[in-house]
Amino acid sequence: MKHITLGVIACLVAAPATAQTRSTVAAIEAAVPVNIYGQPMQGKLMPASTMVNVTPLEEISSKHIEVGQTFRFATVGDVVENGAVVIPRGSPVTGMISWKTGRAIGGKSGKFEVEFKSVTVNGREMGLTGKHRQEGRGNTVGALLGSILISGRSAVMVLGQTVPAFTAEPIPY
Repeated sequence: MKHITLGVIACLVAAPATAQTRSTVAAIEAAVPVNIYGQPMQGKLMPASTMVNVTPLEEISSKHIEVGQTFRFATVGDVVENGAVVIPRGSPVTGMISWKTGRAIGGKSGKFEVEFKSVTVNGREMGLTGKHRQEGRGNTVGALLGSILISGRSAVMVLGQTVPAFTAEPIPY
């Protein structure tokens, strides 16, 4: 009978300790940030200003855009830091038209600038910086002749065109 009583007492004392240990381990695991693959991060950061090559997901033409309009881009390749993929290929990127001029008489071409705003990595939006200026081809003959009938061409950014953007902040991995 003594053995049974001692066994019951030991179980009652051990059960809260085991539950407490489990909850402590769970709390520690929850506090440790994980990378995009669910692996614990070890305080590593990809530095700000890391280049990220992007491509538009649709054609962008100075003929059909307005300042402030946003467009979708995607990363062209994996962005790797110390052997770890921090930003996977195909991650969504947002760009906004920050400046535009249409084509004009006298051979002047259309132009626009895209300002990169963010990249989404594993559901988390991270800031980007950088601008890309796209220019149409001018018409030098029209410019030389001073013709008011000849204008330049619209600026067009085509699907698959690769341009650089840069991380605006350090990104943990």
